[in-house]
Amino acid sequence: MKRIKHTISLAVLALGLFTTGCNEDFLENDIKSRLTDDMQWSSEGNADLFLNDIYAVLSNKWNSPDNLDNFTDDNDAGFYWKSYSWRQGIVDPAVNNGTPMDHANGNATDYASWAAGFLKIRKCNLFIQKVTENAANFSEAYRKKRIDEVRFMRAYYYSELFMHLGGLPIITEVLDRNTMSEEELYRPRATFEETFNFIIKELGEIVANKALPVKYNNGDADAGRATLGAALALKGWLELYAASPAFNAATPAAGTDPNKLVGFGNFDPKRWATAAATNKQFMDTFGGTYALFPDINAFWWEKNEYNSEVIWDRQVVAVIMGSNYEQYGGPVWIDGVYYTWGNYCPTQELVDQFAMANGKPISDPASGYDPQNPYVNREKRFYDFIVYDGAPYKQDWMAKTDTIYTRIDKVRPSKNQIDFGTDDVGNTGYYFKKKINPLKPRGGAASGQNYVYYRYAEVLLNYAEAQNEAAGPDASVYSAVNAIRKRSNLPELPAGLTKETMRQAIRRERRVELCFEAKRFYDIVRWVIAEDVMNKDFHGMKITNTSPNDNKGKWVYEVVGLNHPHVFTKKMYMNPVPQPVVDQNKKIIQNPGY
Repeated sequence: MKRIKHTISLAVLALGLFTTGCNEDFLENDIKSRLTDDMQWSSEGNADLFLNDIYAVLSNKWNSPDNLDNFTDDNDAGFYWKSYSWRQGIVDPAVNNGTPMDHANGNATDYASWAAGFLKIRKCNLFIQKVTENAANFSEAYRKKRIDEVRFMRAYYYSELFMHLGGLPIITEVLDRNTMSEEELYRPRATFEETFNFIIKELGEIVANKALPVKYNNGDADAGRATLGAALALKGWLELYAASPAFNAATPAAGTDPNKLVGFGNFDPKRWATAAATNKQFMDTFGGTYALFPDINAFWWEKNEYNSEVIWDRQVVAVIMGSNYEQYGGPVWIDGVYYTWGNYCPTQELVDQFAMANGKPISDPASGYDPQNPYVNREKRFYDFIVYDGAPYKQDWMAKTDTIYTRIDKVRPSKNQIDFGTDDVGNTGYYFKKKINPLKPRGGAASGQNYVYYRYAEVLLNYAEAQNEAAGPDASVYSAVNAIRKRSNLPELPAGLTKETMRQAIRRERRVELCFEAKRFYDIVRWVIAEDVMNKDFHGMKITNTSPNDNKGKWVYEVVGLNHPHVFTKKMYMNPVPQPVVDQNKKIIQNPGY
């Protein structure tokens, strides 16, 4: 049984740099929240209450109907979410406080928010300062473990801002308006490289210190906290991110950058090799602890939490601190009853990336793909992840299997039939099944499904990409990708691929394997393809009968545009610094194009 972890709102100074306040959404213990400062740091138990608060402000990614995949070409998001405005190019330092991805759903997507991010960083700095100042109250083992834990959390919070904003003020102490001058309080942005180096150095030292466990398992008292696995996985991912074309270039993707805030300002191929080495270090050092979970379909089920593939996750407790994921996604109508919002609607662009069972992409003439029978003989992940027209749909709570029809059928109309309207029924002809636990969708945060930030499959894909760019498609690249393909019953990649053809194979594999895990956005940014894939209409599947009045004709499958215009401009490779920040701190330089 999953234990309930109470998070505590503490009566301590918690104003982040350039912020004036916050609205935090977590459980509060009224008595313990009034701890005095001396009491707060008088014991390990009391200090842990503050530490819980640092975890409590993790972005609520598991509970947002407008998650980061809505900002990509993988999902046809509802027009009423802020992601729709962003996809129309409505991005400005003064719009939505300069945070286009910060939906009005609590802190669901505040990982891109300057104000929220620096509030979290301040909490980390305060913990480290107070534990250090009150060292006599804590054992040496506690100090080493908890400080490295909080250093990881600070690095993680910095990474969330870094990936959306570039260079940031590097703040490792608690700023105090009562004792510090304006010169000390108002810091300039470090360069992209300086910020990157700071985060990487922190993570590298955490791994080297070995004060944290490699992994937690289900039932462990500290399950959900930072680990060596999490630190090394984040380090490897950030090195891959920074080595990518958007930043590893003389001119970064976001545009001319004389202050080097959104890119390195030069190309260095060794950055790929560094990323490959770190991910290889994970595979070699922790490979005995982490491994691919055999059944990707059941990977996210609550009963399989902390399985061999989970590197770092966020504990979620049904009802108390639960998730609405099963209500947000999946077929809208099940057995004729309205159950979900139908928010996660894969585009035809994503569906077309799933291979055939023989491992060949549908674009290969030898694949056997029939555009008028498109859902036959597809790879296993297609059936694990996608609900398509005619798909059998059965969850544990259902008495019988339902068949989901999205076709336009005048004889036997389905309530999931696409209508290209603005109701909850999706317009693409597809719904998502991936990550949906086999429980009955219902109102409230009913799901206890943990949110997984990193899993071992991503490490394998990170390594394969970095090593291919650094050294070409050697045997280790094939091995990493083929391990993931094998789990889904796909044959190995064909021998003899060039660096370019392997690159495309890895990108396709990554898009399919990691779809709807908040990874695609960062990929289209770092590969500098967002300008291409986002500046066009997305597509869905329209299915009609040639004899619509009696269905005696042929069912025709037609890929159609969704008529949702999109705009992605060069500046959108990075978010703007919010206008209030620039107005308050004259040392802050705005990102290119804003």
